[in-house]
Amino acid sequence: MVKGGDNVLQDRQLEQLKVIELDRGVIRKVAPYLREQGYRHVLLVADDHTYAAAGEQLMGLLEAEGVNTRVVLIQPDAQGDVVADEIAIVQLLLEIRPDETDVLLAVGSGTIHDIVRFAAHKTGKPFVSVPTAPSVDGFTSAGAPLIVRGVKKTVPAVPPVAIFADLDILMAAPQRLVAAGFGDMLGKYTSLFDWKFSRLTAGEPYDEQAAAITERALRSCVSHAEAIGARTEEGIRALMTALIESGIAMLLFGQSHPASGAEHHLSHYWEMEYLRQGRRALLHGAKVGVACAEIARVYHAAGEGMLPGAELAALREHREQVRAWLRDLPGEAELRGLLRKAGGPSTLAELGIGEELFARSLREAHRVRDRRTLLRALNEAEQA
Repeated sequence: MVKGGDNVLQDRQLEQLKVIELDRGVIRKVAPYLREQGYRHVLLVADDHTYAAAGEQLMGLLEAEGVNTRVVLIQPDAQGDVVADEIAIVQLLLEIRPDETDVLLAVGSGTIHDIVRFAAHKTGKPFVSVPTAPSVDGFTSAGAPLIVRGVKKTVPAVPPVAIFADLDILMAAPQRLVAAGFGDMLGKYTSLFDWKFSRLTAGEPYDEQAAAITERALRSCVSHAEAIGARTEEGIRALMTALIESGIAMLLFGQSHPASGAEHHLSHYWEMEYLRQGRRALLHGAKVGVACAEIARVYHAAGEGMLPGAELAALREHREQVRAWLRDLPGEAELRGLLRKAGGPSTLAELGIGEELFARSLREAHRVRDRRTLLRALNEAEQA
């Protein structure tokens, strides 16, 4: 088994995540945990929506436990979106008082966690996670996807020391956020394919255990698609468990390969283009789910015909293996059907992604990350 990154660092990061609580009412365990750990001064980080969803209730519980807590609400940008960019990061860093901040408390979903994990890393402070929606798989991640000068970059950060995922809060999250979490998980179909492809054709590092964890989480999610769409306790528990496990797989491997392939590259490309145009942001998982269906369509089309000429030399020895993997990849119709079951968008039109942007992203999005996806191979072969 080959691991990516620094094994010592990965082991240390896994050791940092000591507590994972997923059940109804676990928000009531946060304050006692903080006191037990000796955290006397807490900085609660949220935005207006996540503070209403869980932060206000948590503040009452912290006050009742006698935990000294300050609150910082991350402000939205000009479009009304809370974004993990330089402005939000500086806002939080200015609120972290070295001698008066023992721990950061991330109350929110993906964006709040990305801002907090980066700030925690830079200041050497631990952070505790209180998810308010099962919308992304990055809660346990050690990497922070940030927007820096309009460009999406994933930078080293730290995982939380504890996660308190309260099912009562998660079940109350808007359906679009629940569906986004399902879309983020569905994207593992193409990310896992791309990871195997990169190992086979470019010798990129691979970890069987991380791949197995991710695939198991994906299959559990798919089998609960209807329950997730109905926001039942069983469905939300299955979705949040899958999202946490996917994040742990990335933590185990030390990089995002298990959970991020060409479908994520399209999503990042669209996100940067929307920022450039000053348009309202789309939910990450919603983009990933639709992008997964589009990438599956492209990959199946490539597998059914001759792969482009310049790619023949690279794949001559492994062509049948690649096609066998493609046979295990669901088609776009099946993927779109699953997205609909979960209550999310299933087409580019529903997302609002235009044909020109989509065509351009298919040609250029592989440059967002330096990874050997099949999309990258197809584009390079066409340009050769």
